[in-house]
Amino acid sequence: MNECVFCKIVDGELPSRKVYEDEEILAFHDISPLAAVHVLIIPKIHITSLADCTSKHQDLLGRMLLLAPRLAKEHGLDTGFRTIINTGRGGGQTVFHLHINMFGGDRPAQA
Repeated sequence: MNECVFCKIVDGELPSRKVYEDEEILAFHDISPLAAVHVLIIPKIHITSLADCTSKHQDLLGRMLLLAPRLAKEHGLDTGFRTIINTGRGGGQTVFHLHINMFGGDRPAQA
């Protein structure tokens, strides 16, 4: 049984607020946003981290990166946005499924 939370989202076992989906990529709102807009862009195939990518992932990675500015524009981030890929425990990765954090705008109010 796969315990990867992002694989469970891809498989429809866990809900998400999707903003984009195609055959290879899924993008959805982060459940613990660091900004007013915080979208995660993930490959549908399980890749543990950027360090595990090879040249065979080149097109997929390019498509994921090019999706970020499109989603930023769709979410009103006209003055800019950030992208972060945390890689490995030492790089701050907490979910071990490759993902691009795309975020911008003010931080959400804390409850």
